[in-house]
Amino acid sequence: MNNQKKNAVIVSLTDDVSEIKQLAESLDYCIVETFIQHRKTPDVNSYVGSGKVKEIKEFIENYDDDIDLIIVDGKLKPSQWFILEKKLNVNVYDRLRLILAIFRDRADRKEAKLQVRLAELQYEKPFVRELIHRARGGEHPGLMAGGEYQVDDYFEIIKKQTKKVREDLNKIRDERELHRQHRHIGGFFLVSLAGYTNAGKSSLLNLLSGGKVKVEKRLFSTLSTTTRKMREKNVPILLTDTVGFIENLPAWIVNAFHSTLEELETADIVLLVVDCSDCEELFGRKLNTAMSELIDLDVISPVIIVLNKIDLISEDELLSKLKYLDSLGFLVDHKVVSVSVSERKNIDDLLDVVYESLPDISCLTLYLPNSEETQSFISWLYRKTHVCSISYDEIVKVDIKCNSYIFEKITSMCRKLKGKIVN
Repeated sequence: MNNQKKNAVIVSLTDDVSEIKQLAESLDYCIVETFIQHRKTPDVNSYVGSGKVKEIKEFIENYDDDIDLIIVDGKLKPSQWFILEKKLNVNVYDRLRLILAIFRDRADRKEAKLQVRLAELQYEKPFVRELIHRARGGEHPGLMAGGEYQVDDYFEIIKKQTKKVREDLNKIRDERELHRQHRHIGGFFLVSLAGYTNAGKSSLLNLLSGGKVKVEKRLFSTLSTTTRKMREKNVPILLTDTVGFIENLPAWIVNAFHSTLEELETADIVLLVVDCSDCEELFGRKLNTAMSELIDLDVISPVIIVLNKIDLISEDELLSKLKYLDSLGFLVDHKVVSVSVSERKNIDDLLDVVYESLPDISCLTLYLPNSEETQSFISWLYRKTHVCSISYDEIVKVDIKCNSYIFEKITSMCRKLKGKIVN
């Protein structure tokens, strides 16, 4: 990570530039100016009108320091990007390219790096086509091309790299599926954390698992999935943190991260973490974005909405958010728990709801001979199930709760010890 501040300028068609600023600042860009041109639709040639482009160019030429980047808070067509870079002579990123740059900066594991590279390759294709078109028309390629070189060759490289990255990701995807199967067979329930970026998912994971996942107050601090065992001993649960959602991501970017997001599809429960300190309009937008992503991923498991950061709002504001959820119909199909991860408020309430929502919990009573082999079996039960009570006499009585996936295995092991099971 390069911590040296770089200067950037934002160009937007609306006054709400808070999120694009956060995105830029998370890559250590210092926003030195914001240019807003109120329009319903972008200018077909240069996103903003020619007069605004001239105003931006004059600012760049007269600014005391270098401007490293122009950030457009929207989606640029390749032709618009080319024209802006050519006229301003500064690198131009649209919102999506900025997000991809953040992804690349955050990717620290092989799978994450491959997923980011696949998304970048998908993004670059139409822009390289534009460079080929311009170069053949005698125009100098834009800054993304890095100068005049054979963009035709680069387009072929993109196609070959895309194929190779997809193959590598499919191998990792198969390995991940095996891991999930082994976790279920091993008696674990799988609970995945989802939500808009910077909602507090990683902090909740740390609190529930006693883990030390890196937590930062910036967007997309988590890009790779992280799995930890929950500290509570009621039943064995594995928690998985996933990459945060963000508004207006195209489907092909989500697809690039599909092997990671599969953790949500296969979870027994999804905890949808929402920052309830946002204003109602932003709160609703973020929640709808996250819910839409879960629907697109075909998540059919119970989704528990976790309203985080209640320490930052009043009781009246919280009630207002709950009424808002009710008006949207979310309270009909989803359980809602209000918590503060930073102050550890209502965490026990959240755990109670999680345990109530787990599927197929088997409650068993085991009667076992008091032997050395039984002691070894009981040690295994403590690792793989929740042992509710145990009493020793000539016969050892053990009451347990367990995942139905290991019911047959427990039955088989019990029979080998010449014990019996009552359920």
